[in-house]
Amino acid sequence: MAPRHLRAVPDVPERLASDPDPAAAEVARTIVLRQLTGSPKSRRQLEEKLAERDVPEDVATAVLDRMEEVRLVDDSAYAEDFLRNRQRTKGLARGALRRELAQKGVSGEAAEQALEAISEDTEREAAVELVERRLRGRPVPDGEDPESRAERDKAVRRLAGMLARKGYPPGMALGVVREVLGGIEDD
Repeated sequence: MAPRHLRAVPDVPERLASDPDPAAAEVARTIVLRQLTGSPKSRRQLEEKLAERDVPEDVATAVLDRMEEVRLVDDSAYAEDFLRNRQRTKGLARGALRRELAQKGVSGEAAEQALEAISEDTEREAAVELVERRLRGRPVPDGEDPESRAERDKAVRRLAGMLARKGYPPGMALGVVREVLGGIEDD
């Protein structure tokens, strides 16, 4: 009878789950390949998945090393694709992207190399696009009378706060908001 944990694993083919002594490496390979079928994953994500499925650590390491050799697992390529997608869809700044990569298990040289592809100009353009998108169809008070000035200040704070939550540095966030709103004078 196969160990109970292998029978409960949906990624393991029935022929392996019913085998009284399944080849752990084949089980690990099957799990990794199924994980990679849906979307690219970092090595750490795959390590965590294998650990969840009770694959011995030495077997998981050997299988993942081999997957890296044949470039099915490549943290550098994963980081580049991840960053390109996240910046395009979420408009995140480098700081936020760095944190998200670290959560996915990609840090150090692979992360920094991928982050270098995002220039300050590209980051600023993304911030401008986010502010413009947020303002579409919404009038912004001109700030000429005290009441509209208060509303304009509130809009500036909200827009700068939105950019800050997306990881933009405070100076850049405020500068972009002021630029998009037409050069608010400094108080």
